[in-house]
Amino acid sequence: MQIVALVGPSGTGKSHRASMVADHHKADAIIDDGLLIVDGRIVAGRSAKREQTRMAAVKRAIFHAPDHAREVREALRGSPIGTLLVLGTSRNMVRHILHALELDGEPVTWVDINSVATPEEIETALRVRAVEGKHVIPAPTFEVQKSFSGYLVAPLRFMFPGRARPMVVEKSIVRPTFSSFGRLYIAEPVVRAIAAYVARHAPGVAKVLKVAVTTGQDGVAVDLEVAVAHPRGIFAVLAEVQRGVRQAIESSTALNVLGVHVAARRWVRWPRGGGEMLGKRDDRWKGR
Repeated sequence: MQIVALVGPSGTGKSHRASMVADHHKADAIIDDGLLIVDGRIVAGRSAKREQTRMAAVKRAIFHAPDHAREVREALRGSPIGTLLVLGTSRNMVRHILHALELDGEPVTWVDINSVATPEEIETALRVRAVEGKHVIPAPTFEVQKSFSGYLVAPLRFMFPGRARPMVVEKSIVRPTFSSFGRLYIAEPVVRAIAAYVARHAPGVAKVLKVAVTTGQDGVAVDLEVAVAHPRGIFAVLAEVQRGVRQAIESSTALNVLGVHVAARRWVRWPRGGGEMLGKRDDRWKGR
């Protein structure tokens, strides 16, 4: 296996340029901050950006934990990787990573960040890191969000030339727990309120009866019980509630929505002469 090492101080934009360097050197996979990324997909590891302290983040990035190193080693052996791009803040850090992954004897091509980024670009990257506390992961947001539920997660798309046709690459922006800016916490009542609002305004829904939110490390699950205006077209109504609730929560909070479960517990109708609304319970209609 050929090794390409992109080296530069923390915050100088290595992760931002990782895809470009990987493409130039025809690298099949990237090792960055404890993750193994193959073809834009996170296949093994745990990101150092999820650690609670900077020291723990450094240990995670160099695969200090035996179980972490073993997981990534096995994934590397099980993947047809000809060239691997490894990111590190120094040559010494890269050597630590290669040793942990049992790649010490492989030939290394060293690439300095100054050779792929201008001084102005590096200065901008350092300023964004210092002022906004943002970090880049060289993987699409739909991959990253599964591991960074509740963190600041946003897509970053860019295009670079130098090929037969320009290449569009998607990466993700996160704000780690160990950032001096702290972690953005989304309280469960906020998620419940968003879900209830969307469901209440969905066509065909007469009333929201119950909203429950279950929060875990990997994301949130939402359970809804609603009353519908008419049993006709019930499955389309429930499907629209599912879609709308998931989209609203993910776009508003950056939380990873593990599932939206909707049950129609009753249907209601207005009597012809006015007066109070009549209700009928029926547990047959459920959307999952």
